[in-house]
Amino acid sequence: MIYNQRRANCNRQLAMEDGVKKSTSGANSALLLLLGINLFNYIDRQILAALEPEIRASFFSSADVNAMTKTGLLGDAFFVTYMISAPLLGFLADRISRWVIVGSAVILWSLASGASGLAATFAILFATRICVGIGEGGYGPAAPTILSDLFPIEIRGRVMAIFCAAIPVGSALGYVIGGLIGAHLGWRWAFYLVAPPGLLLGLLCFWQRDPRVATHGFMQKSTGGSLKDYLRLFRTRSYLINCIAQTLMTFVTGGLGYWVSAYLDYRNQSPVLGRTIFGLIVVVAGLTSTLLGGVIADKLRSRFAGSYFWVSGIGMLIACPFFIVTLYIPFPAAWFAMFLAVFFLFLNTGPSNTALANVSLPAVRATAFAVNIFVIHALGDVQAFWLLGYIGGHTNMHVAFLFVSGIIFASGLAWLIGVKYLPADTAAIEAAAK
Repeated sequence: MIYNQRRANCNRQLAMEDGVKKSTSGANSALLLLLGINLFNYIDRQILAALEPEIRASFFSSADVNAMTKTGLLGDAFFVTYMISAPLLGFLADRISRWVIVGSAVILWSLASGASGLAATFAILFATRICVGIGEGGYGPAAPTILSDLFPIEIRGRVMAIFCAAIPVGSALGYVIGGLIGAHLGWRWAFYLVAPPGLLLGLLCFWQRDPRVATHGFMQKSTGGSLKDYLRLFRTRSYLINCIAQTLMTFVTGGLGYWVSAYLDYRNQSPVLGRTIFGLIVVVAGLTSTLLGGVIADKLRSRFAGSYFWVSGIGMLIACPFFIVTLYIPFPAAWFAMFLAVFFLFLNTGPSNTALANVSLPAVRATAFAVNIFVIHALGDVQAFWLLGYIGGHTNMHVAFLFVSGIIFASGLAWLIGVKYLPADTAAIEAAAK
């Protein structure tokens, strides 16, 4: 009898260990899939930016001083619908399978992206970008929330950094693909070629298991948070400050990403070579910085409880002078200053998103990311697209980018102000989640 009891205990232990292994394997496969999706997410976004001069030439006269302002509206079409649909779909993702939301969203935006190449008029192209925005509005809040549910807080910064590494890599590939394909096959083919991989990745989502569904007792099913949980989120000071800092940062990265092709044309750089070099800078500097930022913030967390904001804020403050130098020195030397500016601009990507997850309860985490998406895009890059286009069209791109340097500084300052509140807010959520 004692033998049988010991054997039963042993079997239970083996079953638990097997469950942990399956959970770990499932978490890693989910990270890999979401990383691939995020890669094509940013490829799609930056292909439009890389091809902005060609698209502008297709639909508008070179004598139209408002042409840049109008093509800037393509970015607004995407981000306005993205930021509006994100809270609605994020609220839904707190209640049904997040993988169903992600898979459906990826398929929708991939089809819409391919349709962008078929647009015969500017109005049709505008409409396809609206559909892309709706698709990404479903993916944006759900994907990081899945990862937050799957990985513990001790390594969450590194996991988020890996996930966010797709931002510089995808952005860079968008410029490279857009520049090369646009030069050889025309701008429409760049949109055609990114659709099939996105459709395949979207279909794979339907075979994934939502982490909230109970399995071996390690995960619990959630039906969303209470009104009290949502109100608590909006009273969390570090969450609000993080949204402000990310809004300023998004104005910077969104504006630079969209208008850098026009800026390089202003500086008399070769369209193909200039966009390719910029793409390589983003992929090397941005990827290294994104991964490094998450690792550094995780390592410093035991010594500095506000490490996620320290790393984010200091990175932006260092990026500011390097960015200004880029505007005043000649090429090719300007490429080196740009490399350093991009490196420090991306240092916050993993830490700032990790901080969002750490100060929101699991039951409302998708909504927390969704509201963040709404705020940072409504007040960030949506404003940057038309405003920098207006400044550039009525003055020049040097003035437009000089304006950006002040926003970089303000973003870093906001994160450093938030350091005071992040440790207590994180500890409160950890205590409430136990």
